[in-house]
Amino acid sequence: MNAGRKPVHHAVYDTLADWETGHATAHLARAGYEIRTVGPSTDPVTSIGGLRILPDLALDDVRPEDSALLILPGGDLWDTGNDLAPFARKAREFLDAGVPVAAICGATAGLAREGLLDDRTHTSAVSFYLAATGYGGGERYVDADAVTDGKLITAGPTEPVAFAREIFRLLGVYEGDVLDAWYRLFHDSDAEAYAVLEQAGGQ
Repeated sequence: MNAGRKPVHHAVYDTLADWETGHATAHLARAGYEIRTVGPSTDPVTSIGGLRILPDLALDDVRPEDSALLILPGGDLWDTGNDLAPFARKAREFLDAGVPVAAICGATAGLAREGLLDDRTHTSAVSFYLAATGYGGGERYVDADAVTDGKLITAGPTEPVAFAREIFRLLGVYEGDVLDAWYRLFHDSDAEAYAVLEQAGGQ
């Protein structure tokens, strides 16, 4: 790992949607970022796909100043109670400190309930999904695969590749033609994009 880089923190909790962040974490790790998993505690959690994960650290022990990015995946628990509200509050702490947050699927609803989307351009699964939270940011909702507003990235559940693209752009992992080629390869299966990545060493 690159000793000069801060780690990326990836939230993990029971019912997390394990398919939503794999593109991002795999290529961040290849780019030299350490991926550290963050749970409600350090007790094991189980993803919606049945993967058992032992968190590296508990949420209370995560500080924005020690992180390059906080990733919040979706999960059923975002919509069935307040169990994950502490993760939305941690996202507020990160954004207040100027540290990026990337939220996908149900995590966007958690941020909406926390008031973090009221004044930021954002997206999610569909507009009425967020509207059901009662949040005040409906006018800032856009129909897009993924959206970056300042230090906040949002995406819907069917857009893990676009979600990763925005993360790479924000962190400067891939840029310009290389970023475009990465997206075309993994989203569109564009074989011509592979040559661009091979030449740039960016796959």
